[in-house]
Amino acid sequence: MSRPFPTKQEILDWIRDNPGAAGKRDIARAFGLKGPARVELKRLLKEMAAEGLLEKRPRRALAPKGHMPSVAVLIALEPDASGDLFLEPQGWESDDPPPRILFVPRKGDPAPGPGDRLLCRLTRVHDLDHAYEARLIRRIGAGARRMLGVFRAGPDHARVEPIAKGDAHVWMVPPGAENGARDGELVRAEALDGPRAHHLGLPRARVIERLGDPFAARSVSLIAIHEHGIPLDFPQEAEDEARAARPVGPEGREDLRHLPLLTIDPADARDHDDAVCAMPDDDPANPGGHVVWVAIADVAHYVRPGSALDREARRRGNSTYFPDRVAPMLPEALSADLCSLHEGADRPCIAVRMTLDASGERRGHRFVRAIMRSAASLSYEQAQALEDGRADPALAPLEGPVRALFAAWRAADKARARRAPLALDLPERKVVLSPEGEVEQITFRERFDAHRVIEEFMILANVCAAETLERKRRPLIYRVHEEPGPDKMDALREQAEACGLVFPKGQVLRTRDFNRLLEQAAGGECAELINLAVLRAQTQAYYAPENLGHFGLNLPRYAHFTSPIRRYADLTVHRALISAHGWGPDPRRDGATLEEQESLKETAEHISFTERRSMTAERDTIDRYLAAFLKDRVGEVFEGRISGVARFGLFVKLDETGADALVPISSLGREYFVHDPEAQTLTGERTGRVIGLGQRVTVRLREAMPVTGGIVCELLSVEGGALAGGGRRGKARGKAPRRKLVKERVRRAKVPRRRP
Repeated sequence: MSRPFPTKQEILDWIRDNPGAAGKRDIARAFGLKGPARVELKRLLKEMAAEGLLEKRPRRALAPKGHMPSVAVLIALEPDASGDLFLEPQGWESDDPPPRILFVPRKGDPAPGPGDRLLCRLTRVHDLDHAYEARLIRRIGAGARRMLGVFRAGPDHARVEPIAKGDAHVWMVPPGAENGARDGELVRAEALDGPRAHHLGLPRARVIERLGDPFAARSVSLIAIHEHGIPLDFPQEAEDEARAARPVGPEGREDLRHLPLLTIDPADARDHDDAVCAMPDDDPANPGGHVVWVAIADVAHYVRPGSALDREARRRGNSTYFPDRVAPMLPEALSADLCSLHEGADRPCIAVRMTLDASGERRGHRFVRAIMRSAASLSYEQAQALEDGRADPALAPLEGPVRALFAAWRAADKARARRAPLALDLPERKVVLSPEGEVEQITFRERFDAHRVIEEFMILANVCAAETLERKRRPLIYRVHEEPGPDKMDALREQAEACGLVFPKGQVLRTRDFNRLLEQAAGGECAELINLAVLRAQTQAYYAPENLGHFGLNLPRYAHFTSPIRRYADLTVHRALISAHGWGPDPRRDGATLEEQESLKETAEHISFTERRSMTAERDTIDRYLAAFLKDRVGEVFEGRISGVARFGLFVKLDETGADALVPISSLGREYFVHDPEAQTLTGERTGRVIGLGQRVTVRLREAMPVTGGIVCELLSVEGGALAGGGRRGKARGKAPRRKLVKERVRRAKVPRRRP
C-alpha cells in the first residue's frame, strides 16, 4: 500500500526537524515518493515558496521562511540598551528581516565584540523578544576595527583622523560611506578592509555615527565615554524599576536614628553612601577605648538579584567620574536620592559597630541591618574646620560629634602605623570648569586629616566584612593586591639610584621597605617622582573570589563593602552579609542567590575589567582637559622634571599643572643619543651628556592637542645648563655608524672588569 501524499504542513514539519538534509531528493526519499509523485512534489514546493512558506538556502536546500539551521555562522551586533547581545545570520539573503537571535554565554566563554563571526548552535524558542538562542561553538574571526576620529572632507576623498594617542593611521572614507558627516565633526568609524589592507594604501572606513563638535566643552568626556564603550543611558526597564522604588520604614530593622551619624565627602560629591560616628566606650573593661559606627546605604534592598537594575549595574560594574559629568552605576532616582544618605532623611543601611581599644586595635565588631538618619552632610573642609575650632558658627552643634570622630581616628591611626601600609603621598589634580564647561584652572586637591579619618574607618569596615563572611563560611569577592614582581623592583631600584637614594636588594618585600624609600625622598626634589615610581612598581589591584591578601594595605584579608552605590563588588558583599545573617523579611529576595555565588569568578573578572576601563577613561579625560588648558600657551616656557625615558624621547612632568609632556628625541640637538633602558638614560654620542630620570629641565611648549590629550615640548635646558648645539635635529644629524660601538662603551662602563 502506497503512502499518502504529504500535506504542506507535514513537509514544513519534516524540514524543521531535519535542517541539515532538506533538499528535494531528501524530502521525496523521506516520504517515499517516486515517479509522477516526485513531479507533484516539485510543483508543490514551488507553490509553497511562492506563498512565502519556504525559501532557498545554499546547496539547493529548502527551509521554512525565517527558519535557521541548528548550527550556523552568526555576526555579533552591538549590545542593546539592556546589555543583551544579539546576533544575526551571516549572509542573510531573504527579503524578510533576519530572526532575532539571543547570545547565551556559558561560563568561560569569551565576550564577543561587535562584528565578530561566531559558529553557534541554535535552539528555537518561543519568546516575545527573540526567536532563537545561540550558544558558542567557536569564534571564527574578529569584527571590523572601530575608531573615534575627526572627519575631514577633501576634494578627492574624505578621511578620518583617529584621536587615540599613538594611532597615526589616517583612514580614507570612500564616496557613499560618509553617513552625512561634515568637515571637522567627531565621528565613530568602522574599517571596511582587512588588517593588511593598509599595505596597499590608506585603509578604508565608513562613518557609522556622528558625535558633533570635538572641540565643544562637553565633548571631552564624551570622547572618553565613546572611546572606551562606557554605558551612559539606562534601559527603560531599569529606569522604571528605579522610579517605582519607595522609601523604607524601620520595620524589621535596628533603629540607629539616635546616633549622630555624619556623611563627610568632597564638596562636589554626587552621592553619599557612607556615614560615620564615634563615641567613647563606656565599658569599664576598655578604658580609653572608642565605639565607631560605619553605616552604608542598603542598596541591596532596591537592587534585587536578577532584576533589570541588577543586570545593568553588573554590566557597568562601577560608576565613572568625569569633571563635568558622571556615568553612574545606578539610575539617578537611586544613586542621588533613595540610596543616598541625605541629611535629615531616613534611609535603610547596613551598619557595623566596631570597638577599638586605647591603642586603636579592634576588640570586636557586629553588623546590623538598620534605619538611620544623617545628622549632617559635611565636606572635608567643614569637618576639618570643626576639628580645628574655626568652623562657621552655624555648624557649632556638630563640633562634639566631629571631635569624637577625630579622637577615635587618632587611636586607630596608632594601629595603622604599627601595621605600616604603603604610605604614598601623591597630589590629586582637580580640573575646575566654568559654567560653560571650559577649563578655568588646574589645581591640586588639598588633603586634610579629615580625609584620613574617613579612609581609615572605611578600611576597618571593609576588613570586618571580609572577616565576618569568612567566619560564616560564605563565598565573597575579595579585593586583592599582590606584591610587586622582581622586574618592577629592578626598575624602581634603578630610579631610586638615579635620584641618589637607596632601595635594598635581595630580601623579602615588605611595605616598610617602600615606606623607608619614601621617607628618604620626602621633602626633596625627587619626592613626587619617587612616589610615582613606587606606585608604578605595584601590581594592579583586582577582584577575585580567592583570598590572596592586600599587599599595599598590609592586610591578610580585604573586601569592598563601603560603596555599593558606585561599585558592584560592594553590592555582592552586602548580599552575602544579608544571606549570612538571615536578615528579613526574606533574605532570598535581596540576599546572595546560589546562581550569584556560583558565578563569583566571572563577576570578579568582569568588574575588574570595568574598573580598569573607568580608570583609563578618567585619566584620558584629564589629559585632554590639561591639553585644552595649555593650547593657548604654545611657545611659553615651563619648568618640570624628567619622569620617563624612552628610545623616542623623554617624558616631563610639568610643575605648574602636573601634566605629562613628551619631548621627542628630535628636539635634543643635532647629535646622536644612545638609549639605555636599564639606567633609563639618553647619552650624547659627541658630548657625553647624560639625560636621565629626576633631572630638572626647562621646556618650551610646542603643541597641545585637546582632541588626543597629547602635549609636546622642546627641551631647552637640563639642570640649568643649555643643550650643546641646541635646536632640532634634522638631516644634519647624519648617520649613526657608531651606534653599536657606543652601546658597547656604555655596557663596559656599567660592568666592572675582573682583575687578573
